[in-house]
Amino acid sequence: MSIAKQISRLGTETAFAVSADAAEWAAQGHDVFPFHLGDMNIRTPLNIIEAGHRAMLDGKTGYAPAPGIPQLREAIAQDIGAARGVEYRMEEVSVQPGGKPSIGKFLMALMNPGDGVLYPNPGYPIYESQINYLGGVALPYGYHATDQGFRIDREQVERQIGPTTRLLFYNNGQNPIGAESDEEEMQWLADLCLKHDLWVYSDEPYFDIRYKGASRSIVSLPGMRERTVIGHSFSKKYAMTGWRLGSAVGPKQVIDIISKLNVNYESCTNHFVQIAGVEALTGDQSGHLDIVRTLKERRDRLTELLNAIEGVSAYRADVTFYLFPDVTGVFQRRGYTDQQKFRRDALENAGVSFCSRSHFGTPLPGEERIFIRFAYSGIDVDRIEEGITRLKAYWES
Repeated sequence: MSIAKQISRLGTETAFAVSADAAEWAAQGHDVFPFHLGDMNIRTPLNIIEAGHRAMLDGKTGYAPAPGIPQLREAIAQDIGAARGVEYRMEEVSVQPGGKPSIGKFLMALMNPGDGVLYPNPGYPIYESQINYLGGVALPYGYHATDQGFRIDREQVERQIGPTTRLLFYNNGQNPIGAESDEEEMQWLADLCLKHDLWVYSDEPYFDIRYKGASRSIVSLPGMRERTVIGHSFSKKYAMTGWRLGSAVGPKQVIDIISKLNVNYESCTNHFVQIAGVEALTGDQSGHLDIVRTLKERRDRLTELLNAIEGVSAYRADVTFYLFPDVTGVFQRRGYTDQQKFRRDALENAGVSFCSRSHFGTPLPGEERIFIRFAYSGIDVDRIEEGITRLKAYWES
Protein backbone atom coordinates (compact mmCIF):
# COMPACT_ATOMS: atom_id res chain seq x y z
CA MET A 1 0.00 0.00 0.00
CA SER A 2 1.30 3.44 -0.93
CA ILE A 3 0.59 6.10 1.72
CA ALA A 4 0.32 9.76 0.71
CA LYS A 5 3.67 11.50 1.13
CA GLN A 6 2.27 14.41 3.12
CA ILE A 7 1.23 12.08 5.95
CA SER A 8 4.91 11.86 6.93
CA ARG A 9 4.70 15.57 7.79
CA LEU A 10 1.74 15.12 10.12
CA GLY A 11 2.49 15.11 13.83
CA THR A 12 0.27 14.24 16.75
CA GLU A 13 -0.73 15.45 20.21
CA THR A 14 2.18 13.87 22.00
CA ALA A 15 0.54 13.82 25.45
CA PHE A 16 -1.61 10.98 24.12
CA ALA A 17 1.55 8.88 23.66
CA VAL A 18 2.32 9.38 27.35
CA SER A 19 -1.28 8.37 28.08
CA ALA A 20 -0.66 5.08 26.31
CA ASP A 21 2.34 4.37 28.56
CA ALA A 22 0.32 5.25 31.66
CA ALA A 23 -2.61 3.08 30.56
CA GLU A 24 -0.32 0.12 29.86
CA TRP A 25 1.29 0.47 33.29
CA ALA A 26 -2.12 0.73 34.98
CA ALA A 27 -3.36 -2.35 33.08
CA GLN A 28 -0.58 -4.32 34.75
CA GLY A 29 -2.16 -3.55 38.11
CA HIS A 30 -0.10 -0.52 39.11
CA ASP A 31 -1.45 2.68 40.65
CA VAL A 32 -0.99 5.67 38.32
CA PHE A 33 -1.18 9.36 39.21
CA PRO A 34 -2.19 11.09 35.93
CA PHE A 35 -0.45 14.43 35.55
CA HIS A 36 0.19 13.94 31.81
CA LEU A 37 -3.02 14.87 29.97
CA GLY A 38 -4.96 18.14 30.07
CA ASP A 39 -8.30 16.38 30.37
CA MET A 40 -10.60 17.09 33.29
CA ASN A 41 -12.11 14.84 35.95
CA ILE A 42 -14.61 17.59 36.79
CA ARG A 43 -18.19 17.14 35.59
CA THR A 44 -19.68 19.66 33.18
CA PRO A 45 -22.04 21.98 35.12
CA LEU A 46 -25.49 20.43 35.45
CA ASN A 47 -27.38 23.27 33.76
CA ILE A 48 -25.33 22.71 30.59
CA ILE A 49 -25.91 18.95 30.66
CA GLU A 50 -29.64 19.48 31.11
CA ALA A 51 -29.78 21.95 28.21
CA GLY A 52 -28.09 19.45 25.92
CA HIS A 53 -30.44 16.69 27.07
CA ARG A 54 -33.53 18.82 26.46
CA ALA A 55 -32.23 19.71 23.02
CA MET A 56 -31.90 16.03 22.13
CA LEU A 57 -35.41 15.31 23.35
CA ASP A 58 -36.65 18.31 21.35
CA GLY A 59 -35.24 16.78 18.17
CA LYS A 60 -32.11 18.92 17.76
CA THR A 61 -30.28 15.89 16.40
CA GLY A 62 -30.03 16.73 12.70
CA TYR A 63 -27.85 19.03 10.64
CA ALA A 64 -27.18 22.60 11.72
CA PRO A 65 -25.89 25.54 9.67
CA ALA A 66 -22.22 25.16 8.77
CA PRO A 67 -21.14 28.37 10.61
CA GLY A 68 -23.19 27.37 13.67
CA ILE A 69 -26.68 28.15 14.91
CA PRO A 70 -27.35 31.90 15.07
CA GLN A 71 -28.12 32.03 18.80
CA LEU A 72 -24.76 30.44 19.67
CA ARG A 73 -22.80 32.62 17.25
CA GLU A 74 -24.42 35.70 18.76
CA ALA A 75 -23.72 34.50 22.31
CA ILE A 76 -20.06 33.84 21.46
CA ALA A 77 -19.68 37.23 19.79
CA GLN A 78 -21.10 38.97 22.85
CA ASP A 79 -19.07 36.94 25.36
CA ILE A 80 -15.74 37.14 23.52
CA GLY A 81 -16.12 40.83 22.75
CA ALA A 82 -17.19 41.92 26.23
CA ALA A 83 -14.35 40.03 27.93
CA ARG A 84 -11.74 41.49 25.56
CA GLY A 85 -12.99 45.06 25.23
CA VAL A 86 -13.85 44.84 21.52
CA GLU A 87 -17.04 44.40 19.54
CA TYR A 88 -17.79 41.33 17.44
CA ARG A 89 -20.79 40.49 15.28
CA MET A 90 -22.37 37.10 14.77
CA GLU A 91 -20.98 37.06 11.21
CA GLU A 92 -17.47 37.06 12.66
CA VAL A 93 -17.96 33.74 14.47
CA SER A 94 -17.66 30.23 13.04
CA VAL A 95 -18.62 27.42 15.43
CA GLN A 96 -16.23 24.44 15.46
CA PRO A 97 -16.33 20.87 16.79
CA GLY A 98 -13.76 21.72 19.46
CA GLY A 99 -10.97 24.25 19.81
CA LYS A 100 -8.51 22.36 17.64
CA PRO A 101 -10.12 22.41 14.14
CA SER A 102 -9.74 26.15 13.64
CA ILE A 103 -5.93 25.83 13.87
CA GLY A 104 -5.68 24.01 10.55
CA LYS A 105 -8.49 26.01 8.98
CA PHE A 106 -6.76 29.28 9.85
CA LEU A 107 -3.69 28.04 8.01
CA MET A 108 -5.69 26.77 5.03
CA ALA A 109 -7.41 30.15 4.76
CA LEU A 110 -4.27 32.33 4.93
CA MET A 111 -1.10 30.30 4.31
CA ASN A 112 0.35 29.41 0.92
CA PRO A 113 2.88 26.58 0.56
CA GLY A 114 6.30 27.89 1.52
CA ASP A 115 5.02 30.68 3.74
CA GLY A 116 6.79 31.07 7.09
CA VAL A 117 4.71 30.64 10.25
CA LEU A 118 6.01 31.55 13.70
CA TYR A 119 4.87 29.31 16.55
CA PRO A 120 5.79 28.81 20.23
CA ASN A 121 8.19 26.03 21.19
CA PRO A 122 7.69 24.58 23.73
CA GLY A 123 4.08 24.86 22.68
CA TYR A 124 0.96 23.01 21.68
CA PRO A 125 2.29 20.41 19.20
CA ILE A 126 -0.61 20.73 16.75
CA TYR A 127 0.69 24.12 15.56
CA GLU A 128 3.88 22.61 14.19
CA SER A 129 2.06 19.52 12.92
CA GLN A 130 -0.45 21.51 10.87
CA ILE A 131 2.11 24.00 9.54
CA ASN A 132 4.28 21.15 8.22
CA TYR A 133 1.38 19.07 6.93
CA LEU A 134 -0.10 21.95 4.96
CA GLY A 135 3.21 22.91 3.37
CA GLY A 136 4.29 25.89 5.43
CA VAL A 137 7.70 26.59 6.89
CA ALA A 138 7.62 26.14 10.66
CA LEU A 139 9.55 28.87 12.50
CA PRO A 140 9.78 28.12 16.23
CA TYR A 141 10.31 30.71 18.94
CA GLY A 142 11.16 29.96 22.56
CA TYR A 143 10.95 31.50 26.02
CA HIS A 144 13.24 32.63 28.82
CA ALA A 145 12.55 31.52 32.40
CA THR A 146 12.42 34.50 34.79
CA ASP A 147 11.36 35.15 38.38
CA GLN A 148 8.03 36.38 36.97
CA GLY A 149 7.42 33.31 34.82
CA PHE A 150 8.34 32.69 31.21
CA ARG A 151 8.93 35.48 28.69
CA ILE A 152 9.11 35.28 24.90
CA ASP A 153 12.60 35.16 23.40
CA ARG A 154 12.23 38.37 21.40
CA GLU A 155 15.53 38.11 19.58
CA GLN A 156 14.59 34.66 18.36
CA VAL A 157 11.23 35.86 17.05
CA GLU A 158 12.78 38.79 15.20
CA ARG A 159 15.57 36.62 13.81
CA GLN A 160 13.03 34.20 12.30
CA ILE A 161 11.10 36.84 10.36
CA GLY A 162 11.93 36.96 6.67
CA PRO A 163 10.33 38.04 3.39
CA THR A 164 8.05 34.97 3.27
CA THR A 165 6.91 35.06 6.92
CA ARG A 166 3.14 35.55 6.92
CA LEU A 167 1.57 34.26 10.13
CA LEU A 168 2.16 33.92 13.87
CA PHE A 169 0.66 31.64 16.51
CA TYR A 170 0.34 33.29 19.91
CA ASN A 171 -0.85 31.33 22.94
CA ASN A 172 -1.15 33.77 25.82
CA GLY A 173 -2.02 31.58 28.77
CA GLN A 174 0.30 29.01 27.29
CA ASN A 175 0.24 25.24 27.18
CA PRO A 176 2.57 23.74 28.43
CA ILE A 177 4.44 26.45 30.34
CA GLY A 178 1.63 28.61 31.77
CA ALA A 179 3.22 31.77 30.35
CA GLU A 180 1.30 34.99 29.86
CA SER A 181 2.53 38.30 28.51
CA ASP A 182 2.64 41.45 30.56
CA GLU A 183 1.35 44.63 28.89
CA GLU A 184 4.75 45.60 27.54
CA GLU A 185 5.46 42.20 25.95
CA MET A 186 2.02 42.05 24.33
CA GLN A 187 2.43 45.56 22.90
CA TRP A 188 5.88 44.62 21.55
CA LEU A 189 4.38 41.62 19.79
CA ALA A 190 1.50 43.66 18.36
CA ASP A 191 3.92 46.28 17.04
CA LEU A 192 6.00 43.53 15.44
CA CYS A 193 2.95 42.04 13.70
CA LEU A 194 1.89 45.44 12.39
CA LYS A 195 5.41 46.21 11.19
CA HIS A 196 5.75 42.93 9.27
CA ASP A 197 2.09 42.60 8.23
CA LEU A 198 1.60 39.28 10.05
CA TRP A 199 -1.73 37.55 10.57
CA VAL A 200 -2.12 36.22 14.11
CA TYR A 201 -3.86 33.16 15.50
CA SER A 202 -4.46 34.04 19.15
CA ASP A 203 -5.17 30.70 20.82
CA GLU A 204 -7.18 31.46 23.97
CA PRO A 205 -8.69 28.27 25.44
CA TYR A 206 -7.40 29.14 28.93
CA PHE A 207 -8.53 32.79 28.90
CA ASP A 208 -11.03 32.10 31.71
CA ILE A 209 -8.94 29.59 33.68
CA ARG A 210 -7.09 32.05 35.84
CA TYR A 211 -6.66 32.54 39.58
CA LYS A 212 -5.44 36.12 39.94
CA GLY A 213 -5.73 39.30 37.90
CA ALA A 214 -7.52 39.60 34.56
CA SER A 215 -6.81 38.03 31.19
CA ARG A 216 -6.02 40.23 28.19
CA SER A 217 -6.16 39.50 24.48
CA ILE A 218 -3.95 40.93 21.77
CA VAL A 219 -7.12 41.85 19.82
CA SER A 220 -7.68 44.70 22.29
CA LEU A 221 -4.59 46.54 21.02
CA PRO A 222 -4.90 49.06 18.15
CA GLY A 223 -4.69 47.48 14.70
CA MET A 224 -4.81 43.87 15.93
CA ARG A 225 -8.51 43.05 15.73
CA GLU A 226 -8.32 43.39 11.93
CA ARG A 227 -5.48 40.82 11.60
CA THR A 228 -6.27 38.31 14.37
CA VAL A 229 -8.35 35.15 14.57
CA ILE A 230 -9.16 34.02 18.12
CA GLY A 231 -9.20 30.30 18.82
CA HIS A 232 -11.94 29.82 21.42
CA SER A 233 -13.02 26.70 23.29
CA PHE A 234 -15.69 25.60 25.77
CA SER A 235 -13.52 22.68 26.91
CA LYS A 236 -11.67 24.28 29.81
CA LYS A 237 -13.99 27.01 31.07
CA TYR A 238 -16.95 24.66 31.39
CA ALA A 239 -15.21 21.26 31.71
CA MET A 240 -16.60 20.26 28.30
CA THR A 241 -13.52 18.56 26.83
CA GLY A 242 -15.48 15.62 25.42
CA TRP A 243 -18.37 17.70 24.08
CA ARG A 244 -16.10 19.06 21.31
CA LEU A 245 -17.29 22.63 21.04
CA GLY A 246 -15.32 25.75 20.15
CA SER A 247 -15.20 28.57 17.63
CA ALA A 248 -13.03 30.78 15.47
CA VAL A 249 -13.65 34.51 15.93
CA GLY A 250 -12.19 37.19 13.70
CA PRO A 251 -12.53 39.27 10.52
CA LYS A 252 -15.51 38.20 8.41
CA GLN A 253 -13.53 37.51 5.24
CA VAL A 254 -11.45 34.88 7.05
CA ILE A 255 -14.35 33.49 9.08
CA ASP A 256 -16.36 32.97 5.88
CA ILE A 257 -13.53 30.81 4.51
CA ILE A 258 -13.33 28.84 7.75
CA SER A 259 -17.09 28.19 7.58
CA LYS A 260 -16.68 27.03 3.98
CA LEU A 261 -14.06 24.59 5.22
CA ASN A 262 -16.61 23.41 7.81
CA VAL A 263 -18.84 22.33 4.93
CA ASN A 264 -16.00 20.35 3.40
CA TYR A 265 -14.73 18.72 6.60
CA GLU A 266 -17.56 18.22 9.11
CA SER A 267 -20.73 19.67 7.50
CA CYS A 268 -21.53 21.23 10.87
CA THR A 269 -21.01 21.07 14.60
CA ASN A 270 -23.37 18.85 16.60
CA HIS A 271 -26.71 20.69 16.97
CA PHE A 272 -27.69 19.74 20.52
CA VAL A 273 -24.16 20.44 21.74
CA GLN A 274 -24.52 23.96 20.33
CA ILE A 275 -27.73 24.40 22.33
CA ALA A 276 -25.79 23.37 25.43
CA GLY A 277 -23.18 25.96 24.46
CA VAL A 278 -25.80 28.72 24.48
CA GLU A 279 -26.73 27.73 28.03
CA ALA A 280 -23.06 27.66 29.01
CA LEU A 281 -22.54 31.26 27.93
CA THR A 282 -25.88 32.78 28.92
CA GLY A 283 -26.97 30.65 31.88
CA ASP A 284 -25.86 30.26 35.49
CA GLN A 285 -22.08 30.75 35.78
CA SER A 286 -21.66 29.26 39.26
CA GLY A 287 -20.46 25.97 37.76
CA HIS A 288 -17.57 27.72 36.03
CA LEU A 289 -16.63 29.52 39.24
CA ASP A 290 -16.61 26.19 41.09
CA ILE A 291 -14.31 24.74 38.42
CA VAL A 292 -11.81 27.58 38.87
CA ARG A 293 -11.92 27.25 42.67
CA THR A 294 -11.23 23.52 42.41
CA LEU A 295 -8.34 24.03 40.01
CA LYS A 296 -6.83 26.77 42.17
CA GLU A 297 -6.80 24.49 45.20
CA ARG A 298 -5.03 21.83 43.13
CA ARG A 299 -2.53 24.33 41.72
CA ASP A 300 -1.60 25.70 45.12
CA ARG A 301 -1.04 22.28 46.68
CA LEU A 302 0.87 20.89 43.69
CA THR A 303 3.16 23.92 43.55
CA GLU A 304 3.88 23.64 47.28
CA LEU A 305 4.69 19.93 47.07
CA LEU A 306 6.88 20.18 43.96
CA ASN A 307 8.93 23.01 45.43
CA ALA A 308 9.57 20.86 48.51
CA ILE A 309 11.48 18.32 46.37
CA GLU A 310 15.25 18.76 46.28
CA GLY A 311 16.31 19.85 42.79
CA VAL A 312 12.84 21.04 41.65
CA SER A 313 11.69 24.63 41.10
CA ALA A 314 8.09 25.28 40.04
CA TYR A 315 6.74 28.74 39.16
CA ARG A 316 3.09 29.11 40.23
CA ALA A 317 1.34 30.24 37.06
CA ASP A 318 -1.81 32.34 37.48
CA VAL A 319 -3.45 30.96 34.35
CA THR A 320 -4.04 27.51 32.72
CA PHE A 321 -3.99 24.27 34.69
CA TYR A 322 -0.35 23.40 34.07
CA LEU A 323 2.93 23.73 35.94
CA PHE A 324 6.25 23.54 34.09
CA PRO A 325 8.86 22.93 36.79
CA ASP A 326 12.61 23.00 36.29
CA VAL A 327 13.86 19.56 37.34
CA THR A 328 17.47 19.98 36.22
CA GLY A 329 18.76 19.29 39.72
CA VAL A 330 17.01 15.91 39.93
CA PHE A 331 17.89 15.00 36.37
CA GLN A 332 21.59 15.66 36.88
CA ARG A 333 21.82 14.24 40.39
CA ARG A 334 20.40 10.93 39.23
CA GLY A 335 22.70 10.81 36.22
CA TYR A 336 20.14 10.98 33.40
CA THR A 337 20.86 11.88 29.79
CA ASP A 338 17.53 10.74 28.29
CA GLN A 339 14.34 12.65 29.13
CA GLN A 340 12.08 9.78 28.11
CA LYS A 341 13.87 7.34 30.43
CA PHE A 342 13.60 9.94 33.19
CA ARG A 343 9.84 10.15 32.58
CA ARG A 344 9.34 6.40 32.29
CA ASP A 345 11.34 5.66 35.44
CA ALA A 346 9.14 8.08 37.43
CA LEU A 347 6.09 6.19 36.20
CA GLU A 348 7.47 2.77 37.04
CA ASN A 349 8.99 3.70 40.41
CA ALA A 350 6.51 6.24 41.77
CA GLY A 351 3.43 5.78 39.58
CA VAL A 352 3.61 9.45 38.54
CA SER A 353 2.94 10.16 34.86
CA PHE A 354 3.96 13.51 33.34
CA CYS A 355 5.07 14.91 29.99
CA SER A 356 8.61 15.93 29.17
CA ARG A 357 9.60 19.18 27.47
CA SER A 358 10.29 17.21 24.27
CA HIS A 359 6.57 16.38 23.98
CA PHE A 360 5.99 20.04 23.08
CA GLY A 361 8.40 20.50 20.19
CA THR A 362 12.02 19.69 19.46
CA PRO A 363 14.23 21.44 22.05
CA LEU A 364 15.82 24.56 20.59
CA PRO A 365 19.55 25.30 20.43
CA GLY A 366 20.86 26.70 23.68
CA GLU A 367 18.34 25.02 25.99
CA GLU A 368 20.31 23.78 28.98
CA ARG A 369 17.69 23.36 31.70
CA ILE A 370 15.36 20.35 31.98
CA PHE A 371 11.63 21.07 32.33
CA ILE A 372 8.61 18.78 32.57
CA ARG A 373 4.86 19.46 32.50
CA PHE A 374 2.35 18.62 35.20
CA ALA A 375 -1.36 18.95 34.37
CA TYR A 376 -3.58 19.08 37.45
CA SER A 377 -6.97 19.20 35.73
CA GLY A 378 -7.60 15.47 36.03
CA ILE A 379 -6.44 14.61 39.54
CA ASP A 380 -7.90 15.48 42.96
CA VAL A 381 -5.93 17.08 45.78
CA ASP A 382 -5.65 13.90 47.86
CA ARG A 383 -4.23 12.04 44.87
CA ILE A 384 -1.87 14.95 44.13
CA GLU A 385 -0.56 14.68 47.67
CA GLU A 386 -0.09 10.92 47.50
CA GLY A 387 1.52 10.98 44.06
CA ILE A 388 3.99 13.78 44.72
CA THR A 389 4.89 12.29 48.11
CA ARG A 390 5.84 9.09 46.31
CA LEU A 391 7.74 11.03 43.65
CA LYS A 392 9.68 12.98 46.29
CA ALA A 393 10.65 9.77 48.06
CA TYR A 394 11.86 8.22 44.78
CA TRP A 395 13.75 11.25 43.48
CA GLU A 396 15.44 11.91 46.83
CA SER A 397 16.35 8.27 47.49
